[in-house]
Amino acid sequence: MPSRQLPPGQQLAARGKWPVVGERRALPVEGPWTVEICGAVEAARTWTLDELQNLPTVERVVDIHCVTRWSLLDVPLQGILLQTLLDCVRPQARARFISFVAHTERQHSTSLPLDEALALDSLVVWSAYGKPLSEEHGGPLRCVVPGKYFYKSVKWLRRIELLEEDRLGYWEREAGYHNGADPWKEERFAASGVTRQQMRRLVESRDWSGQTLLAVQAAGWELAGLVARNAALRAADFRTACLRDADFGGANLSNGRFEDADLRGASFRDADIEGCDFSGADLRGADLRALSMLGVTFVAGAKQASFDERTRFPLELITQLADNQAGFVRHQLGNKEGTAGGEG
Repeated sequence: MPSRQLPPGQQLAARGKWPVVGERRALPVEGPWTVEICGAVEAARTWTLDELQNLPTVERVVDIHCVTRWSLLDVPLQGILLQTLLDCVRPQARARFISFVAHTERQHSTSLPLDEALALDSLVVWSAYGKPLSEEHGGPLRCVVPGKYFYKSVKWLRRIELLEEDRLGYWEREAGYHNGADPWKEERFAASGVTRQQMRRLVESRDWSGQTLLAVQAAGWELAGLVARNAALRAADFRTACLRDADFGGANLSNGRFEDADLRGASFRDADIEGCDFSGADLRGADLRALSMLGVTFVAGAKQASFDERTRFPLELITQLADNQAGFVRHQLGNKEGTAGGEG
């Protein structure tokens, strides 16, 4: 597919793969799966999956854009329009927002302005690619909101609630995800609330362990030897920074920008680096035994990451990369079948 169809910062998922992000299963239920619509409506109602499938169904082809920078284009879905369900319950005039709630241990949820959810032709979906949704992808029932990052499309949909005031969802509230979620505007994360004085002390100490620094702006900084174990550094900007021998073990670095950074000897062991951009970065001697490689970029145009024989990069993570990224990494490591550094 031509890249012009992709929002900025996105890349196509590896051929034939629909990556699994987040939880993989719902809480168990007794009896048939149901979904309820309640809140600011004239007539709250609950449907079983069979009852939903007896209502007027639709087929739609949508593009999926994950906040961790992978995309799937032209995904065929079958389900029912949100508008059809709302016509059955008649939203009250005070209903201005809509919340989708999952049947999970954390009660994952998300919300949108009601008018926007309807304008985007939001769906309640039970089938993809002509087959019932698998559990790991939200089956038996999930919502799909076209035109938004996919965290707005809640898996294992159990309740839809009409609200007078907005209610931030799980990822927006707990992980700092942007409430707008427009992929064409790259609305991925909310800004960090750290003051300049606090940031100055952190830079001086070189110890960011356990800190929450969303979207921290550290481009070009001298941070050699930084210790940031188990820190929340989503959407951090480390472009051209010196991070030699930094320790990011267990940190959440999703959507981080590391273009042209000096990462020689840096450790990303057990870190979340989904969606990170390492194009042009020096990764010689780096430990890339991370949790996931979904949406990671190592080459973009003429900008290429550097590896050597000491770079640790497990084969199973290479297979998660988009095709062009995987091919580049294998070439850099000089091993078509294995990985540099092994698992030692």
